[in-house]
Amino acid sequence: MSNQRKNRALIIVNYEFYQTKSDEKLPSRPGAKKEANRLFKALSKCNYAVKLYYDLTAKEIEELYEEECHADHGDCFVSIISSHGQEGSVFDCEGQPVQLTQIFKALSPKRCHKLTGKPKIFFIQACRGEDIDHGIFLQTDSGEPQVDCFSHYLSIPENTAVMFSCSPGYASFINQWESMFFKALLELLEGEERHLKIARLMTRIIWKVAFHCEARGTYAGSKEMPCFVTNMVEDICPFSSSGSHRTPERTE
Repeated sequence: MSNQRKNRALIIVNYEFYQTKSDEKLPSRPGAKKEANRLFKALSKCNYAVKLYYDLTAKEIEELYEEECHADHGDCFVSIISSHGQEGSVFDCEGQPVQLTQIFKALSPKRCHKLTGKPKIFFIQACRGEDIDHGIFLQTDSGEPQVDCFSHYLSIPENTAVMFSCSPGYASFINQWESMFFKALLELLEGEERHLKIARLMTRIIWKVAFHCEARGTYAGSKEMPCFVTNMVEDICPFSSSGSHRTPERTE
């Protein structure tokens, strides 16, 4: 018998930041708020029960993922995070880092029994460093990496795929209307390509951003290269009209 519970999606968007005691205030991200509503509608049409939150503290973010541990899930869980960031973390609305390891561990089988064995997919729109990708090909046969880009990967729960908007050490672009990464994601979710299996869908997003997007203004011509890491054991179609690899009941 197929699981009758509806798939769930959690969207967290930090677009306005507040200065704390001695820290410098991070710049606002109006484009993130504008595209958040489209993400909400797109996932809703893909048969997800979607929750959207703006400008959260680190504690609030952690509490939301803890709540997911006790919720009744359908066949698949999707989470979208949009904020400023650095390698291994995203920033809360007060400019404090939230470690991705904390988020991933909250959904591990040990702490989240209701998602054990179920596919979990993350899309993270945030910088992972300060380097700017100028779109040139580099050959690196030796030398140490500038950032530790693997430590938080080890905490990714089983049967999970995580897609980042940019490569380790690099900045991610967003303007007052939209980001390169979510623009590509939305084009797929709102079109027929939403029926693609997850690995092919993510590869398609990379292709769209790498070959059809570039920055304007101060960093005109600069590029962005999304990347993803996965330990999924099923090649599912999470955004097909039928849900994922099973067919959940559509309820309000």
